[in-house]
Amino acid sequence: MSEPLPPGWKWATVNEVSHVVLGQSPPGSSYNDVGRGSPFFQGKAEFGSLYPEVRKWTTDPKKQAAAGSVLVSVRAPVGPTNIAPFDCAIGRGLAALHPLGGIGTEYLLWAMRHTGNALAKQGTGSTFDAVTGAQLKTHCLPISPLAEQVRIVNAIEKHFSRIDAVESAARTALAKLDTLRRTVLTAAFSGRLVKPLNPRRGPDGLPEDWQCLSVGDVSDVQLGRQRSPNNHYGPHMHPYLRAANITWNGIDLNDVKEMNFDPSEANNFELCAGDILLNEASGSPNEVGKPAIWRGEIEPCYFQNTLLRVRTRGPLIHYLYWHFHFLARLGKFGEAGRGVNIRHLGKQGLVNFPIIIAPLHEQKRIVATIDEHFSRIDAAKSSLERCLQRCSTLRRAVLAAAFSGRLVEQDPNDEPASVLLERIAVEQPKRRTPRKSA
Repeated sequence: MSEPLPPGWKWATVNEVSHVVLGQSPPGSSYNDVGRGSPFFQGKAEFGSLYPEVRKWTTDPKKQAAAGSVLVSVRAPVGPTNIAPFDCAIGRGLAALHPLGGIGTEYLLWAMRHTGNALAKQGTGSTFDAVTGAQLKTHCLPISPLAEQVRIVNAIEKHFSRIDAVESAARTALAKLDTLRRTVLTAAFSGRLVKPLNPRRGPDGLPEDWQCLSVGDVSDVQLGRQRSPNNHYGPHMHPYLRAANITWNGIDLNDVKEMNFDPSEANNFELCAGDILLNEASGSPNEVGKPAIWRGEIEPCYFQNTLLRVRTRGPLIHYLYWHFHFLARLGKFGEAGRGVNIRHLGKQGLVNFPIIIAPLHEQKRIVATIDEHFSRIDAAKSSLERCLQRCSTLRRAVLAAAFSGRLVEQDPNDEPASVLLERIAVEQPKRRTPRKSA
């Protein structure tokens, strides 16, 4: 490392300040989820903010991490860290660093997080990034005097506790915004968001002049074109949309594929501005029927059989879009779909799906009011997301200050880190140099 350090500090490798255990996966037959044997961690997927979540146990652990070790993800992705809350087995996606010489677990954790990007940049691999044991062991950390380490950890935790409080409040507010969206839509399609011109209500609780119809009563429904090997190539290659292009915020055009569409198929599968596209199927019930409006950004553009197209006219487009949005969020399309693991709505399922249609003059007012409420909700959401981004930036700034000697004052009477490292080297038996692969 070339960055200058404060007096009394020293750069040291991971291997110089910790006992490194490289993970090894036990036999698959030894795994269980009922608590038999040792808690077993495989990688980043089980990590929390500080401690991992136990999802598996093994009766035949191969490599174990001691309680208080820093767990480091060494593959897919490289760099994330957690603390082992108890003795546990670790798979080959992890390594465990047990601090030596009185160095605290928390100091080692924050030092690894501060330098995590540098470790991640060493990752290589054709399928996914990974670092070797040798690369991890030679990864460099800034080591301060022991007494200063305590002051640094206390200061970091003091700052982070304040940031945690802000983040928690922001995330709580974001969750309330999602609830507010559902409240707005529930009111919209029960005749309570705007004051109906006809205040009388029927037995179903809806205004008397509202109608319960089906999607097929008010629009044309079409299932997209199947993508088979014989249309991967041809003289009429055109862009098409699929389920992956549909998001809750609109249509994502970053990864639009192409396939061959004969001109004779244009009437069936070509999109027109104002078409509503819905996910035909999903493994998540709340994703079936997820809608988006096609704005005509690409012409011509077609759609695949993972999507259903609803074609109607005028104000009903946006009214139906919000109605579909409401039904999809509630999982109503998923409940009506066929299948077990993947729920398929199908063309006929959508054609026959019941919907509530307000009179035209009220449709306009409903859509305008939804748009007004949602624009405010979106603005609040953007502000909260910026707040979360600033919290993340502030965390990095705190760590940068901590490990450059700017977060707490140095005491010239503290034992220098060089003495600490010499003592660790004397007290610990020599470690074997990692054997190089042939």
